[in-house]
Amino acid sequence: MRVVRAAILASGDGGRLQAILDAMYFQEIPDFQLVAVICPRREDYAMKRAANAGVPAYVVDPELFPNMTSHSMAVANKLRDMDIELVILAGYDLPLGVVPYQFRNHIIGTYPALSPAFEDVEGDVNRAVLERGVKVTGATAYFADGDGGVGGIILQKAIDVLPDDTPESLGTRVMEECEWKLLSRAVALYCGGKLSVHGKRVIVKE
Repeated sequence: MRVVRAAILASGDGGRLQAILDAMYFQEIPDFQLVAVICPRREDYAMKRAANAGVPAYVVDPELFPNMTSHSMAVANKLRDMDIELVILAGYDLPLGVVPYQFRNHIIGTYPALSPAFEDVEGDVNRAVLERGVKVTGATAYFADGDGGVGGIILQKAIDVLPDDTPESLGTRVMEECEWKLLSRAVALYCGGKLSVHGKRVIVKE
């Protein structure tokens, strides 16, 4: 039986990481082995989440490298050394550098909007959504492109923007109602062999 060896790149609170850990606990992801969690800082709470779940966690500290390219090469080498097939982005806040070139169509992440909407926004996407007066927003699960951004779209989920939403409340709902669910579902589809990539288009075989 084929088992997908995966690693999660995580930063900060690790909420998206927890979504994967919860999906593993409830056996929602078939043929999946989470080999490691990699963080850029030891104080990231994602490290504690990994430890609580019994998943090995590693720090690849960017301050130990002369530039972000060499840091990304170290991350890529770590992934290769562990024979990782699938890389999952869980709020990772550093440039991916060379990683997408070495794991093409094997990196899954989420974006807090309905791509391609708001892809060019720098800063708080949810604030931009509110300022534009958009009535519906959501999130996108995707394969990372060569620059680490949104490539082939795997899944999308929409929610209504409420009249009294703030950037904080909207961001929380997008994350909890969309991103967490999309990320674990996209990983499950990948592990189940139900995703195929044709150019920029991802076909989901349900």
